[in-house]
Amino acid sequence: MFRSAHRHRRFALIAQLVAVVLAIGAAVTVVAEERAEPSDRLTAEEAAAQPLPAGPQPASSSPSPSATVAASPSAPPVLRMPGAVPSAGSGRFDHDDRSGPVLGRAGELRRYRVAVESGSDEDVAAFAQAVQVALTGPGSWVDSGRLRLQQVPGDAPRDFTVYLATARTAGRMCAAGGVDIRIDGRPYTSCRAPGQVIVNLDRWRLSVPHYVSARVPLSVYRTYVVNHEVGHQLGHHHERCPGSGRPAPVMMQQTLFLNGCRANPWPYVDGRRYTGPAL
Repeated sequence: MFRSAHRHRRFALIAQLVAVVLAIGAAVTVVAEERAEPSDRLTAEEAAAQPLPAGPQPASSSPSPSATVAASPSAPPVLRMPGAVPSAGSGRFDHDDRSGPVLGRAGELRRYRVAVESGSDEDVAAFAQAVQVALTGPGSWVDSGRLRLQQVPGDAPRDFTVYLATARTAGRMCAAGGVDIRIDGRPYTSCRAPGQVIVNLDRWRLSVPHYVSARVPLSVYRTYVVNHEVGHQLGHHHERCPGSGRPAPVMMQQTLFLNGCRANPWPYVDGRRYTGPAL
């Protein structure tokens, strides 16, 4: 009986020793894993840099913002502005009093100011912004690398002024510069007179029928008319359509016709000066 009790105590002692050894081993394993964890786990920056796994990805419960935008139909382009257009204004002009950035990378600097006729119901700052967009490009006259343009305040020295005028005032100003812009007795087109780029308010708000029927946005016509009349100020003359289906040169009289060409508001296309046969 003594021998049996001794054997029992020895077995219990061995069991306790085994339990202690196992506990120590488990603790060492946990500590080792915890110490290894920082080097084994990617940081947020490293994870973001990893390529996505190949194969199908889990479906999202809601579409991504980009997918939502792509799936939504685009708004139809504005072809002409609604409402009546004032046919006459006060004959006086409000000038934008701001300076703009220098447009273009090199070449002669020509300064221009911007003015809108009082009574035209147009904002001079908004018109100045549209003119700047047209003259900035890419595709504008400054893409030649030999010309820079800059808007200056109304009372500053300038090379020319861009006017937005009602039809009656535009007709009078153009006639004074030797240009008749009438069709069927009504001032219809825009023009350039010495030192003056004169944009007809009717065209600025309504575009022209062949642009509208072709669903060319009003913004494209506005860019065209600015670049066309500024082109005259820079010494360029009228050109013809170079071929059916081709872009119309900016110096083509797109306000009157397209003659098989496609509407184009830019003097430079794909980085090159784009022209047609002389008129």
